Amino acid sequence: MSTTDALHDGNSHKDSLTQDSVEKTYIFDVTGMHCAGCSSRVERVLNAKGGLEASVNLALERADVVVRGAYGADDVKALIEETGFGASLRQGSIAERQQQADALDGMREKEEQRSFRLFVFSLVLTLPLVAPMFVGWFGLDWHVAPWWQLALAAPVQVIVGQRFYIGAFKALRSKGANMDVLVALGTSAAFLFSLYQVLSLGDGAKGHLYFEASAAILTLILFGKWLEGRARRSASDALRALMQLRPQTARLVREGRSDQEVALEQVRSDDLVRIFPGETVPVDGVIVEGKSEFDEALLSGESLPVMREQGGKVVTGAINGVGSVVVRVTALGDDSVLARITRLVDEAQTGRAKLQSLADRVSSIFVPVVVALSVLTFAGWLLLDGSFEQGLVACVSVLVIACPCALGLATPTALVAGTGAAARQGILIRDIDALEAVRKIDQVWFDKTGTLTMGQPALVDLACYADWQKEDILRLVGAVQSQSEHPLAKASVAAAKEVMDPSLSVRDVVAHVGQGVAAQIDDKAVLIGKADFLQQSGIALEEAQGQADQAKIEGHSVSYVALNGVLIALLSFSDPVRPSSKAAISALKGLGLSANMLSGDNSAVAKRVGDALGLDDSKGEMSPHGKLDHLKGLQAKGHHVAMVGDGLNDAPALAQANLGIAMGSGTDVAIGAASITLMRPDPQLVASALDIANKTYAKIWQNLFWAFIYNVIGLPLAAFGFLNPALAGAAMALSSVSVVSNALLLRRWKVTD
Repeated sequence: MSTTDALHDGNSHKDSLTQDSVEKTYIFDVTGMHCAGCSSRVERVLNAKGGLEASVNLALERADVVVRGAYGADDVKALIEETGFGASLRQGSIAERQQQADALDGMREKEEQRSFRLFVFSLVLTLPLVAPMFVGWFGLDWHVAPWWQLALAAPVQVIVGQRFYIGAFKALRSKGANMDVLVALGTSAAFLFSLYQVLSLGDGAKGHLYFEASAAILTLILFGKWLEGRARRSASDALRALMQLRPQTARLVREGRSDQEVALEQVRSDDLVRIFPGETVPVDGVIVEGKSEFDEALLSGESLPVMREQGGKVVTGAINGVGSVVVRVTALGDDSVLARITRLVDEAQTGRAKLQSLADRVSSIFVPVVVALSVLTFAGWLLLDGSFEQGLVACVSVLVIACPCALGLATPTALVAGTGAAARQGILIRDIDALEAVRKIDQVWFDKTGTLTMGQPALVDLACYADWQKEDILRLVGAVQSQSEHPLAKASVAAAKEVMDPSLSVRDVVAHVGQGVAAQIDDKAVLIGKADFLQQSGIALEEAQGQADQAKIEGHSVSYVALNGVLIALLSFSDPVRPSSKAAISALKGLGLSANMLSGDNSAVAKRVGDALGLDDSKGEMSPHGKLDHLKGLQAKGHHVAMVGDGLNDAPALAQANLGIAMGSGTDVAIGAASITLMRPDPQLVASALDIANKTYAKIWQNLFWAFIYNVIGLPLAAFGFLNPALAGAAMALSSVSVVSNALLLRRWKVTD
């Protein structure tokens, strides 16, 4: 598994913080944003400055700012704070950024707790005010005296409403308008009108007061914001979980001394680290001692633990099973697989889909339009009905039912939830544009080697001669090949693993490059290799000729084995098809897509594999340039193609395809050219990746539809007097909660077998 800097450097972080770079990207956590008007204002102020390009995400409460020229982080921070919001720069290593994120999460959690306590306080004071409305449904006539209504409503208006007044003041001071302005105007109008009635009429104001409306609006909106905040934090759980995987310490193995537990920052490449059962792996490395199973579920989506032995790779964040192992460090901190995955998920979740642009344009003018509509509503009632009181009620209802929050949250919450769900299952969506590309895909083309096949040879057949048995030959071949790094030798050793005999004495091993290997076992001469290699030693191979020819027709590689000048076996090797490849092709066809293959192997081998898997088309003898031209030809005919590959030679085709999907076991270049990376080499994830991308895109559309339709229906109902202010406030509070909750349904998504 090799998610690399190609995952990071090819993205919006063109950055990154090299001193000689003319372009830098800063990430700020922004506090105090309540709605799309807030995020739009921050974005507008930053983008108005020459040399700054900002993207502000309301759901994640952060600003990504590309700086060109003389601006520094402090300058950008000051600009954000001038708009009335808090800003803190994310900086340092991944460990330092994790600490910053944890501290910010702690602050937000405390704010949520404070908001809930304030809601309870507000609810206790508001219930007596709204109770008469409920008891009236049962034929009871009960009213709170006007002066008591004032006593109950005033603390709610002053204490609970304080945050909305402050937010509105900051927005107006920076020449903007947000949800706080609407709430402050609406509740103030209802409260001040009621206050005037009480002061001028006393007990005679009974029946003409709207204290319950102002108090209920503030209480319900506060409750809605509390629910929304919890839901938004929940949406980014996947990224938070990834960031928290990395331990803070490691146990260094010191030669001649006892192990020493040190801060992770003190560990260096090539150090030896001991990992006990149940511990989280603190570094990327290679096992040099011991073996164990490792739970990599949060990294690759693989639900079952994976066995790792000496020479096997382990990655930061995996959880060790029952064995103790010693690992030689190969990567640390920001260079680890975990760090790269975290960066990729982070960048995906902060991407801006094209669909968001419409919502942004609407949000930028939303509040002024609503204020104008409320004034027209009031004037219309005054002119047509002559009722100041009814006009005021309708005006307040218009102000408080309008909700820019839902528009601002529709796209980013769906992106965060969808890409987070995909990441938990081992699918990393790097490019947000991929979501829009997926829905048009009609053909999927696979590379063969390493994608549909295992990418490494395996012993698939063993023919015995001279009365030898398979187990004896495997034992012999395994002993001779055990020290070789040749792919066919490794395949032989893997096949012989269960029958190996450590008592066999192997000596005088001589490798003949490109030909084979000679050795002595108990004073017997063993030769393993190609036909020419054995024939040069006078060994007759005619007995195996027919089987060798058939194996070659089927695309297998063959090796001969001779003992003391006599042929004893023919070994057939092939790159086996992955166990899940056939199911992967069936899944894609179930989605109505054409599944095909491009291979550099000869056409006969490509056709054999294609027929076995049920592919629609299989093309062999395809060079990297040939694959590229083939995809271009399909696109010229109007097809939208996805390319799935893992090798260096697949990179041009992955980049050319409408959607590039790289296997996470592949090369850095292939991963860097792809829009989607599969964190485990399972082709079944291709259909799953298309599924979650489609579902995320659909969820964005659903959210935008409901956000728009809510305002389109709600505003006229309020203007024509069909909604009282309290119900309008409840609707406003629930609108953004419903959008976030709808997006959170994506968190249930899982890969289907």
